[in-house]
Amino acid sequence: MSTDSSQNWDICSADRTPAARCVVQRRQLASKSFWAVGLLLAGVGVFCLATTVIGAEPATQPSADRVIRVGIIGLDTSHAVAFTEILNAKNNTADLADVRVVAGFPGGSPDVPYSRDRVEGYTAKLRDMGVEIVPSIEELLGRVDAVLLESVDGRPHLEQVRPVIAARKPVFVDKPFAGSLRDCCVIARLAADAQVPIFSSSSLRFSSGFQAARRGESAAGAVRGCHAYSPCSLEPHHPDLFWYGIHGVEVLYTVMGPGCASVTRTNSAGADVVVGLWNDGRISVFRGIRDGKASYGALVFGTKEVASAGNYEGYKPLVVEIAKFFKSGKPPVAMEETLELYAFMEAADESKRQGGKPVSVAEVLTKAQQEAQQLLGK
Repeated sequence: MSTDSSQNWDICSADRTPAARCVVQRRQLASKSFWAVGLLLAGVGVFCLATTVIGAEPATQPSADRVIRVGIIGLDTSHAVAFTEILNAKNNTADLADVRVVAGFPGGSPDVPYSRDRVEGYTAKLRDMGVEIVPSIEELLGRVDAVLLESVDGRPHLEQVRPVIAARKPVFVDKPFAGSLRDCCVIARLAADAQVPIFSSSSLRFSSGFQAARRGESAAGAVRGCHAYSPCSLEPHHPDLFWYGIHGVEVLYTVMGPGCASVTRTNSAGADVVVGLWNDGRISVFRGIRDGKASYGALVFGTKEVASAGNYEGYKPLVVEIAKFFKSGKPPVAMEETLELYAFMEAADESKRQGGKPVSVAEVLTKAQQEAQQLLGK
């Protein structure tokens, strides 16, 4: 995708100079042959029709010799400030070079205290950092080449990302991907249909220890199971694990990879324990912590040892991946894996509703995809 936001993606429009030459030629030929003019007009019409179809191809990527201008939707989370500090740091090199946050739309959800009570303060911080604050998503899209969708409330993500996809801007959607599994599926379908690059991830995924465990390069060796854990505070407008348990579930999927067949959940006021049975017979556990010391991590059961997968390494590894994504248009996390891990969390909620019975992840995902198709009218 070009970094010139004024560029028209309709190739027919972009080729107006040749078309103009065609018009001149028609005028020169008019005095010689009426039928020649008619044939030329028909040819121009076919040219424009063909190039309009070509204009529906995937958006091209930003040129390597220009700064990629990034806009943030949702200034109600500390991520908006932290990511901007990393991207806009002086003397950035390598993957972080030439990617800068230039504009932000505050957003905010009045019924979520974590959003309502923070949006003003974080907006002020972004303004003090030189980021232009704009009154609408549409205005933001006219100023940027790529988007960070950072709204802390997942429910508005679907409507906020629609114009981004329509504008053909690559977009990173922070956790939670959406406020429901159905909406996750809708977003994925919209982006796929428009061939717009998109991905979503917790920052924990890219910590080096978790990545090494996934590759089988940690002290544990090839992974045979995993116990991942994280804080797991709840928010009443979201499925239980979407709000904060997503961090530990992301670690679990980073280490194990996709392929979970079913989940069972045991729940109490202080903790959640979700056991996943993978298709290949491996078993893994997510522990969500609400009582006692809460931290992030994973214990890996491997072919060599039972070993820790390392520690959380902060936001920078994720931001580096986002910068690389904006430059290449290649998501570092497959959408199929993202949808499965959200189905894992939704299946955990269903298991809770059924008193801890095993719930099929595939069945939960299929139901959500059918609901998404109905919403889209497809």
